[in-house]
Amino acid sequence: MTGLLSDIDRQKIDSGDDKEFYSSPRFVTHADDAFTSRLTKLYESEITSGDRVFDAMSSWVSFLPDVTLGFVVGHGLNETELEANDRLDKYFVQDFNNDRTLPLDENSFDVVSCALSVQYLQYPGDVFSEFGRVLKPGGTAIVSFTNRMFPTKAIRAWRTRSMDERATLVEEYFVAGGFGETERVVDQPGTDPFYAIIGRQPPG
Repeated sequence: MTGLLSDIDRQKIDSGDDKEFYSSPRFVTHADDAFTSRLTKLYESEITSGDRVFDAMSSWVSFLPDVTLGFVVGHGLNETELEANDRLDKYFVQDFNNDRTLPLDENSFDVVSCALSVQYLQYPGDVFSEFGRVLKPGGTAIVSFTNRMFPTKAIRAWRTRSMDERATLVEEYFVAGGFGETERVVDQPGTDPFYAIIGRQPPG
């Protein structure tokens, strides 16, 4: 699904190896506390006890609500960060810009979360298709972002758009991934603007 973005759209200022860039752990949240609290509140409204969650492009913290979850799988580019995340039952390291096939079973998760990282995807249609594949019928994917980024690693299509235009772009990612319905959540809980797009799979 390479037609969603052009070659120019996918360009990064730093075209070097992403694994090399993320090789040193960064124990920061990439957003202010008001943003992360708002994200946890949103998760609380979409995640229920016993749910199986895939936390894509994760880190040392997932911002998940304080409920008992069935199983949580995390993904990222830095193993040290993932190992420090006490909400993960299992994790794997994979560069989505090189390998966009998830090592996860079809229809195996209730929720996919992806916080503060969507701006780095060069082939988002393929990745979002995989999000849809691993979700159960009626499952939900929640993609959140603010105006912060590593500018040398964010794709050109993201860097050159306004916040609302970025939200529209993520909605296009969901459509390309085969999701049936999206919802946009916009808030200003603190200094960092809060944006989230929720994609819902049709019920079985």
